[in-house]
Amino acid sequence: MTVAGIISAIIVGLVIGALGRLVVPGRQSLPIWLTILVGIVAALIGTAIAQAVGVAVTDGIDWIELVFQIGLAALGVALIAGVRGRSAV
Repeated sequence: MTVAGIISAIIVGLVIGALGRLVVPGRQSLPIWLTILVGIVAALIGTAIAQAVGVAVTDGIDWIELVFQIGLAALGVALIAGVRGRSAV
């Protein structure tokens, strides 16, 4: 992976993580670095799923791939917020 690939993964992770966090109802007390990390992981897994399904490369914007990524980020944010919330009590 190149430096440009790492930087783009961080940027995409930030956006995907933020969108995933917006989808989850309620307040999440996650630090920004954890949101970015969840977003990066969700972006990578969402892309792999989109490739497996055969919708990763389309003309224009890959809306289905974005839905996979944002859905996985929302799931990751919800799971981590739930685990962190229970461990704080």
